[in-house]
Amino acid sequence: MWLENKIFHEDLEYITNQEFIQWRRLQNKTVFITGGTGLIGFYVINSLLFYNRLYHANIRVVALVRNYAKARDQFKSQLNENPDMLTFVEGAIEDIPAVGMEINYILHAASPTDSSYFLEKPVETIQTTLCGMWNVLELARKNPIEGMVYLSSMEVYGPNRDEEPVSESHASCLDTMSARSSYPESKRMCENLCASYYKEYQVPVSCIRLTQTFGPGIRYDDQRIFAMLLRCAMEEKDIELLTEGKTKRSYLYLADAATAILTVLTSVNYGQVYNAANEETYCSIYEMAKMVAGRFGDNSVKVLVEETNPEKLGYAPVLYMNLDTTKLHNLGWKAKFNLESMYQNMIEDM
Repeated sequence: MWLENKIFHEDLEYITNQEFIQWRRLQNKTVFITGGTGLIGFYVINSLLFYNRLYHANIRVVALVRNYAKARDQFKSQLNENPDMLTFVEGAIEDIPAVGMEINYILHAASPTDSSYFLEKPVETIQTTLCGMWNVLELARKNPIEGMVYLSSMEVYGPNRDEEPVSESHASCLDTMSARSSYPESKRMCENLCASYYKEYQVPVSCIRLTQTFGPGIRYDDQRIFAMLLRCAMEEKDIELLTEGKTKRSYLYLADAATAILTVLTSVNYGQVYNAANEETYCSIYEMAKMVAGRFGDNSVKVLVEETNPEKLGYAPVLYMNLDTTKLHNLGWKAKFNLESMYQNMIEDM
């Protein structure tokens, strides 16, 4: 059964119990989700299906997926339990096939996410991001909807040079001549497309700028820094950082990301952008490495720094991203999971 995983089950109970999400707006509605097999899309889809299970809310989910067979296998238990509530549409965001049914809400979560890909394939990164956004907004314009959320990124701010809180009105500082900027620049343009479609066509869309998000379901061989730290701790190997680890940011647990998304999706404050992060997790990569080594490395894991050229590896420049989440808090949302509990749940899940 899909709820046999204890951590996952607890996360779904937590999400569906949040009263700041206006669940009644989703009852008897259809939610179209791109990127449904990604971790965030997976969490949101399962949250909606779990809410159905508890309250018979008749929320139908239509997920755009690139690989139909993979999606059916990933959601096999959910489909066996209630096949009428989950439908897959096979295709790419660059060329969305006909959905074939009325859509009431949209979550656009599909996007390139690999830092090395941004550097190796910057043109494709821009093309996929912008074409996908354009197609989803056109779908929303031609099929009048009640609400839409676009998952953007904290990277739209660029490499902030100080540690002052960064609100949604903070200026962006991106190097347009860097191929690595293909990701944040295209995300920025997508946000402006959302704002433009809202103003010109009254498409009820808002954006969320997510900080780095992780939790259960992360692959053991994931190449991102937070996963590398976890592997070293679990295998009792020294952590070798390829930079000094000066970058500081906040983090967000997957279940908290799902509650943030659903809060904005069910809000009527359209044409807005929201930072999403747990401000209490703000720390440097080096500080996080020390925490993971000390808390989960059985006191035998050391943190070593072996500097190399971070740009050649596709890493973003050193930044300080102390996201101010006041605006999202004003909708009633709040994060629950701190950095230690995020890692603890990942370890238990693995």
